[in-house]
Amino acid sequence: MKFNSLLIHGGIDGDKLTGAVNVPIYQTSTYKQESLGVTKGFEYSRTGNPTRDALEKLIAELEGGTRGFAFASGMAGITAVLSLFKSSDRILISDNLYGGTFRVVDKIFSNFNVKYSIVNTSNIDLVRDSIKDDVKAIFIETPTNPLADITDIRKVSKVAKERGILTIVDNTFMTPYFQRPILLGADIVIHSGTKYLGGHSDLVAGLVVVKDEAIGERLGFIQNSTGGVLGPFDSFLLIRGIKTVGVRMDRHNDNAIKIAKFLQTRKEVEKVYYPGLIDHPSHEIHKAQASGYGGMVSFVIKKEYDYKKFLKSLKLITLAESLGGVESLICHPASMTHAAIPKELRDKVGIIDNLVRLSVGIEDVQDIKEDLINAFEEVKLIG
Repeated sequence: MKFNSLLIHGGIDGDKLTGAVNVPIYQTSTYKQESLGVTKGFEYSRTGNPTRDALEKLIAELEGGTRGFAFASGMAGITAVLSLFKSSDRILISDNLYGGTFRVVDKIFSNFNVKYSIVNTSNIDLVRDSIKDDVKAIFIETPTNPLADITDIRKVSKVAKERGILTIVDNTFMTPYFQRPILLGADIVIHSGTKYLGGHSDLVAGLVVVKDEAIGERLGFIQNSTGGVLGPFDSFLLIRGIKTVGVRMDRHNDNAIKIAKFLQTRKEVEKVYYPGLIDHPSHEIHKAQASGYGGMVSFVIKKEYDYKKFLKSLKLITLAESLGGVESLICHPASMTHAAIPKELRDKVGIIDNLVRLSVGIEDVQDIKEDLINAFEEVKLIG
């Protein structure tokens, strides 16, 4: 089955009991047992729910893994994955990944003596040199949030396997439609299903896919024990969102390329971060491991222009947290999504105060462009 068909018919296709085209919302907490120890496959909805089960099987199939898991948020999924590690274990993390991921590693898991080191995972020699005896995993985003740094998944996974450690990839920006990290060698893939997979800014969810059944058993135990599971209604919405992710990602991609090139022409813009641009330093690496570039464009507004006035002047584009919805969203990473990262580290990697991140929606691209033009025209030179 081709991938666009798999998006619609993958996992559990419809409802065998009634013939319903869509998997129903099984809004129940518990299930009748035929006798002691005899069930129809479900006993309690924290452990398993038919709607969530359909979603988990779907995402596992799309990512090419053995098992999928659905959580109440992306951070719940990341927390479950980090719970695979024990005291004194160390994890290498990309140097400009999502602020929430940094926060949970830095402020929560550090309490249990799970350690971390920040590494530029785009530099494979640096990654190799950073793997000491206590390192058990490499956690990467590619492209990173918000600076679109690219990590070669094949090379990192190869080095990780040579050293007997795990490769974990946050694939939120790309979705399995554009990039499939497990097929490139990764062991675990994470998604904030809130973003492109849901696609309509109407749910919060996290998804995790594992390559090997042994890790799946461990993660399944953690999911059931800690209980941060996705409810049946949101599971239903996420399945519905996934059915259209292909057509949406194509539009996001087309619009983002046009907007990124447009931003490069503006006198107010100092730098544009987007892997689809030919002059992106890792354009060819990304092109070799992904079939598209996504809808996320970050750019630096020159210091002599008032970025706060620019953000306030937008009308069509909404200033808001999150990304990946059908509508265009813009945010200020330093004070919003990445505020948990210390300022000195933000400045070091390039998450500076005049950086903004644009999630390019699927509106008519000319309307997005005109909104940016109007906002730029409202910006006055400082001083």
